[in-house]
Amino acid sequence: MIKRIRTLLTHKIESMPVLVLMPHSRCNCRCVMCDIWKANTEKKELSIESLQKHIHAFQQLGVKRVALSGGEALLHSNLWAFCDALRKIGIKISLLSTGLTLKNHAADVIRSCDDVIVSLDGSPAIHNQIRNIPNAFEKLEEGVRTLREADPSFRVTGRSVLQKSNFRDFEGILKTAYELGLKQISFLPADVSSSAFNRNDPWQQDRVEQVALDQQEVEELEKIVKSSIDKFEDLYINGFIAEDPEKMLQIPQHYKAVLGKAIFPATKCNAPWVSAVVESNGDVLPCFFHKSYGNIHESNFAAIINSEKAIQFRKQLDVSKDATCQKCVCALHIPFYRSAS
Repeated sequence: MIKRIRTLLTHKIESMPVLVLMPHSRCNCRCVMCDIWKANTEKKELSIESLQKHIHAFQQLGVKRVALSGGEALLHSNLWAFCDALRKIGIKISLLSTGLTLKNHAADVIRSCDDVIVSLDGSPAIHNQIRNIPNAFEKLEEGVRTLREADPSFRVTGRSVLQKSNFRDFEGILKTAYELGLKQISFLPADVSSSAFNRNDPWQQDRVEQVALDQQEVEELEKIVKSSIDKFEDLYINGFIAEDPEKMLQIPQHYKAVLGKAIFPATKCNAPWVSAVVESNGDVLPCFFHKSYGNIHESNFAAIINSEKAIQFRKQLDVSKDATCQKCVCALHIPFYRSAS
């Protein structure tokens, strides 16, 4: 805990409980709200050899959990050796996945990962429409079922981006998540403002309007969420819905702010002080949305996150006022008095 307090005071990271790694650049879906798949011809991946060069730095920094994000991590050519290297130093692994190939990898996933978070966009037809590939839901369902049959105690949760194509299917998402046997479902708005997720520049207005909600739709979503607070009170209380009611109401507020009709919900985030993102090309970022500090193919990970550039970034960053932070859809906040588990 002392190291983490010093990190907060000095902006030099001595303890980093969470690390997000993007092992592979490609994705096997073509989602309407994401552009990662548009770079599928540019295959990039973090090799086990490049990872090994930085394992000692991860250990020194006390990394407790790695989230394998992407792209689709299961497309990596040697993912299980990648995971083994992390597990040897006691790191827990969360796999974020589209679920399309979970069935084929189920045994390795259970052996090498501590939990899986699958993307769920709606009831079957809507999920398939948004994923934009045939039988996306059916493959996800098969994969989750295979994991559950292999190890009923293995934790599989879901994450759903509420946007124009699926917000009216909110109850369908809950029902589908329950029927899949997911332990929990989390909701967030779509990112329509940043240059993250393989966008060279933020979306133009016509593209934003394909995903974000208009004024009438925002009002409709707000009614849906408010109604859910009473209708599904037990799901909020028992944590099946990950967000509390106040957090859920921030989703329509976010879309109101995109329209210029409200301020963005207040952001509580300390991601740049407790975590980092390493992209498939080796770039090291303070989070998904801010620019890179450096590249692990050119320098040691610990040297990058505690470079003068990185320290100055953290010193100058006021999350409450920064334009990028204000529009963030997936803030991370880990109290400095406990570690990530």
